[in-house]
Amino acid sequence: MDPDTVLTLAHDQAIQYPSVEIEHPFGPEYDVFKVRGKMFMMHFDLRGVPSMNLKIDPPDGEVLRDAYEEITPGYHMNKKHWITVAGAGTAEGEGPEGATGNILDADLLHDLVLESYCLVVAKLPKKDRPVDPRTFGGRDAT
Repeated sequence: MDPDTVLTLAHDQAIQYPSVEIEHPFGPEYDVFKVRGKMFMMHFDLRGVPSMNLKIDPPDGEVLRDAYEEITPGYHMNKKHWITVAGAGTAEGEGPEGATGNILDADLLHDLVLESYCLVVAKLPKKDRPVDPRTFGGRDAT
């Protein structure tokens, strides 16, 4: 997926979640998505490439960074708890020239945005949670 498509899909998904607001605390070029005042996603340009930061469970982040060229440690964020995602390729299923490994797709992107949202919601006081983070979006309650 190309970087603009990645950001568009992530934006369209995130704004549908309960209690999501978009703010610009770092300037108009940064879209910061928050749930109840806590950031779970941020869109920005990184060296001219549309990119985003997402919160991630540390073990998952390590696996994803190893498996996907488009996923790197969180830019200007805690590298353990955040990842940066940028699309790549020019056609469906086509990655960067010489790329090896997996290519980011819409299903994985959906899961990453959902996971980021739910991780942040889970840290809110129970009375402030707009959803149950264990089951929201079809997640397994276990």
